[in-house]
Amino acid sequence: MNRISAACPGRASTSLTRRAMLKDTANGFGMVALSALMADRAYADVSPLRKPHFAPKAKNVIFCFMDGGVSHVDSFDPKPGLDKHDGKEYKGGRKWLKSPWKFRPHGQSGLPVSELFPHIASCADDLAVIRSMKAELPLHSTGVLLLHTGVNNAGRPSFGSWVNYGLGSVSRDLPGFVVLNFDVVPCGGLENFASGFLPASYQASMLKADGTPIDNIVPADKDRRVQRAKLDLLRQQDKDFATGLGGDDAVEAAIRNYEMAYRMQSLVPDVLDLSRETPATKKLYGVDSSVASKRLYGTQCLRARRLVEAGVRFVEVNCPPGASNGTWDQHGNLKAGHEKNALDTDQAVAGLIKDLKSRGLLDETLVLWAGEFGRTPHSPGRDGRDHHPEGFSVWMAGGGVKGGVSYGATDELGMHAVENVCTIHDLHATILHLLGLDHEKLTYRFGGRDFRLTDVHGHVVKEILA
Repeated sequence: MNRISAACPGRASTSLTRRAMLKDTANGFGMVALSALMADRAYADVSPLRKPHFAPKAKNVIFCFMDGGVSHVDSFDPKPGLDKHDGKEYKGGRKWLKSPWKFRPHGQSGLPVSELFPHIASCADDLAVIRSMKAELPLHSTGVLLLHTGVNNAGRPSFGSWVNYGLGSVSRDLPGFVVLNFDVVPCGGLENFASGFLPASYQASMLKADGTPIDNIVPADKDRRVQRAKLDLLRQQDKDFATGLGGDDAVEAAIRNYEMAYRMQSLVPDVLDLSRETPATKKLYGVDSSVASKRLYGTQCLRARRLVEAGVRFVEVNCPPGASNGTWDQHGNLKAGHEKNALDTDQAVAGLIKDLKSRGLLDETLVLWAGEFGRTPHSPGRDGRDHHPEGFSVWMAGGGVKGGVSYGATDELGMHAVENVCTIHDLHATILHLLGLDHEKLTYRFGGRDFRLTDVHGHVVKEILA
């Protein structure tokens, strides 16, 4: 075995094996690697705020996720051609199905909205409707993942995590990414809200609608000094463990998450406390409704406004469990199911827009209303529609988009996006642009390559920008 000898004046010469040398210096190599990692802002996280690539038009995002797929031809994409073809053969025993709801122009812009959404229709002049959306597969799991992460398989960071990573949280005491849910995990699983290969501190914090929003948010120790001492001990143990590993992202992220949880204990209950809101504001959101699902959805939308006011960068509001086959997924009982889901969400979403606007927050808060795909203009029966990714509608309001406009189009019967086709990557690129982030520059090094939310795709839909 090779040996290395070293001689020092006045000392006996010593020798050690190569294996012993590598063992003794391993921690040094680890610290070199750790120092490089800690120089990366994603690991060091010295400041919660980061500079955007250019001047942003929006500071925050509220994403109203319409889980299950809202029918575009029954909501924001009127198709008179379906009235003419109603009941006629499509193929394979399927027949064209007209909308059971009427469309009418609304606002000064005359933007047509279905009578399914009377409250959102009153905000028509604030909406930028994209009617030419196109997804990839007619499957809920892949569609929801694509909408949330930019790919249709698990493992990538959520859209909210990318925004949190790119800009950081305005508030030191609140997470940058919050999901307001109803104890329902959408298709695709919790990967929709995870940080993927980004540090774990960028993943979503989940807040429930009913009961205690966050489990264990009230400290077990009444004396804050005792809790602080426990946390300090835990922090030191984690640091020692991370040092022994030569630095470890998961441990560093865990330390930051413990600290965030500690700070959230005092602020979260206050931010989510709606008792300070006026009766008029609660009524605006439908929080006073006798329908439990409508009341809870209104509560979550009102909380979303309070969270962005408090400095949360990205808030997603999920839907309550819907009628029939689940939220917006009416293969049968379309009329009853869509009307029930619209009843639950319509007033609260419109109330959110109006409330933000009255407080001067809509200009800096982008509201996104979207599902993973639309629904077929044809059906095997007379009261249901199936999954349809080839053409559907989403809309945005505030945060630097034009109001009262529609962009793109599907064909005469709503089958295919045919004009100014907009992909999920285009939607992501546009939202990042409104936040002052260049989607081609917002990257993260992982596995030997630079990843981004839009992968190698995406362009900004400049036509809807104010």
